[in-house]
This record gives sequence, C-alpha cells and structure tokens, in this order.
Amino acid sequence: MGRQPPQDPMEILIWLRDRLRGRSPGGRPIVVVIVAAVLLLVGLNSYYVVDPQETAVVQRFGQFTHTADAGLHFKIPFGVETVRKVLTGRVLQREYGYRTVQPDVRSKFVEKGFEEESLMLSGDLNVVNLTWTVQYKIKDPVQYLFRVNNVELTLDDVSESVVRRIVGNRYADEVLTVGRVSIADEARTEIQDIVDLYQTGLQIVTVKFQNVNPPKQVEAAFNEVSEAGQEKERMINEAQQAYNQKIPKAIGEARQTITQAEGYATEKVNRAEGEIKRFLDILAEYRKSPEVTRRRMYLDSIETLMGRIDHLYVIDENQKGILPFLDMSKLGQSGEKGTGQEKRQK
Repeated sequence: MGRQPPQDPMEILIWLRDRLRGRSPGGRPIVVVIVAAVLLLVGLNSYYVVDPQETAVVQRFGQFTHTADAGLHFKIPFGVETVRKVLTGRVLQREYGYRTVQPDVRSKFVEKGFEEESLMLSGDLNVVNLTWTVQYKIKDPVQYLFRVNNVELTLDDVSESVVRRIVGNRYADEVLTVGRVSIADEARTEIQDIVDLYQTGLQIVTVKFQNVNPPKQVEAAFNEVSEAGQEKERMINEAQQAYNQKIPKAIGEARQTITQAEGYATEKVNRAEGEIKRFLDILAEYRKSPEVTRRRMYLDSIETLMGRIDHLYVIDENQKGILPFLDMSKLGQSGEKGTGQEKRQK
C-alpha cells in the first residue's frame, strides 16, 4: 500500500510535488491526487472559529461585509474573505506614569522612566506626581478597526491631555486629598466624549487614580504640612466636642433657673392675690357685723395658736391655796373628737 497523504497544508504541497516528480509510485492517477489536495486546501480555508470573548469582522476583497459572534463560521477561501478577530468581551487597560512588570495577586510595578507621564502642574503652580489607569472595552469593532489608525495611541493622547487639563484647573491640595474621586469621574466623562467624537468604538469603563503624591524632592515637607493640617482638624473637633458638651448644659441650667424663678414669682403673686381677696372678704363681713367678725377672728387666731404649742397653763391670780390650772393639752386631745365649735365652747 502507498503512503497516506499528510494533513498539514505545507506537507500536502510537498507530497504533491513529490508525486508529480514520480517519487511516490502508485496506482492512482495524478489528477485525482491534485483534486483531492485542492479540496483539502479549500476545506481548511473555508471556516473559522470565534471565541466567546471575541467578535469577528469579515472583509471581502478588503471591504467590510459583516460581523460574526462566537462559534463556527464559514468564509470564502484563498483571501477572498478575510477575518479579523477583536476582543470585545474583555476589559482592557492602559497605564500612565507606571507599568505593570509582573501581574499577579501581588503585582509588581515600576514608575522609573515614566515621569513625563506622571508629573503635571496644578492650578496653584505646584507639581503633582499622578499615576492612573484607564479601563475600557471595545463596544464597536468596526469603528475600532476602520475609523481611527492606532486606537490605543489615540486613547493615550486623549487620556493624558484630559487629566492634565483637569489637574491644571484644581489646587494641589484638592488633587492630593479630597478631590481624587471627582477628578477621576470628570476625566472618565470627558475621555468618553472625545473617543465617541473620534468614533474609536471604545467604551471607557473607569478611570482610576493609583498614586497621587508630591514630587520626591518636597514629599517630606508636604507630609509635615499634611500632619499639621490633620492636627488642626483634630483640635478643632475636640474644641467642637467640648463646646457641644458645655454650652447645651449651661443653656439647660439657665432655662431651668429661669423656669424656677418664674414659678416662684407666680406662686408669690398668686398667694398675695389670694391674701388680698381673703382680706377684702373679711373686710366686707366686718363692715356688715363688726362684733361678730371680730370675735370670729379672735377665735380663729386662738385656734391657730393652740395648734402650735404643746402645753398651756392658765393661772387664776385670785385663787388661794391649791393651784388650779387648766391643762390645755388634754383640752386639745378631747377636742380632736369634737368639732371646732365644741372646742370654742370649752
């Protein structure tokens, strides 16, 4: 039996060449072998496979015809239709001011040699060392391939110009501290607007600032200023805390004192008005019956006096011999069982 034809296209051509030169004798005609080889080459060049994260862009004689998603597809072979695969399902990344040397769980980075990208001037004429990352996706592979030449280089130019312009309109302290998030959001929006205007087919996912530091030459002085500012904020917060503890307490005590004084004044005024009313009532009764009212007032006074003393001895100065006395304490005890009228009669 003859040797089996090879599978690799280059080996097939060599095999055919040897056949035509008569190096592989066999019973089959040369024409059958050539036809089989041509069919094999056509079959190998008539299909392509697209991965799940890719989108295939098909061109016929160099002109775009259609796109193809993941899976097995067929095309016209021998260069009539060409396929270019674009990563549309993966988030890509561009780095500025640094480069990733070894991506891993703990990646290694290098910043030396990329100072031209990271050093920029702030709005108050201070130098800021800023490293950042732009993450993006290819949302339109046709625009990505045919609208702009070298889309990544265009994205680099746009990103640097936008970030430098935004930092140039901010104070250095804002860029180094509280303004990082707002600057990154503003940069993402502006970069997206510009790449859409250029029809690059990119979608900016996020702009993330990695490190924002002053230059090495002034880093120590900046840290001292930052520590002084933090100490100032701490002292202000402590003073505010003491104020919040003391002032409300003093205000509460003052309100309590005022309320007590107002209550005392109201009590005194009401008591005085009650005494005045009582006096006027007694005066009216006195004018009607002076003698009866006088006696009633006298008895009321004696009754009040009797309630304040424990023992009262009344001595008759005309009595001789045995000392008679009136024990008012027993009188008071016996009077508890009777009415006030009975006490006056005794």
